[in-house]
Amino acid sequence: MSEQEALTTADLLTKARKALETFHDVHVDDDGALSFRHVDVPCAVQAMQLAEGLTVLSLTCVVAWDLPDDPNLASSAAERAGQGLFGTLGVVHTDKGMDVTLRYAFPADGIAEPALGTLLMLVVSTASQLRAELLDEAPKR
Repeated sequence: MSEQEALTTADLLTKARKALETFHDVHVDDDGALSFRHVDVPCAVQAMQLAEGLTVLSLTCVVAWDLPDDPNLASSAAERAGQGLFGTLGVVHTDKGMDVTLRYAFPADGIAEPALGTLLMLVVSTASQLRAELLDEAPKR
């Protein structure tokens, strides 16, 4: 990573941190990534420069984990993935069941801090709503 690229991504993460601190306590990780919780959903924000003038923020929310590995629940999650405007829903099958994440990456150069906060909150609010719906639908163990 070049020095300029490091400065660009650091500046963008600082702007994202300030935007998020309006709503959440934000932790800055050793690698500069941001982490926070929205209700019961852990989230992380990273920045990367894909090309000169194209820096993106990537937001990952862990919607649910260790859900029962139920085909109906997986189908419901997949259906929701097609309905989302903000993010891509992922389902991972593990030994303990099923984990669901919501990821959203977008070009963030030039977005004002208040608008950035609004955009990030749209995504994390969607993740929290999905969590509540999936937990309600999950078969009880």
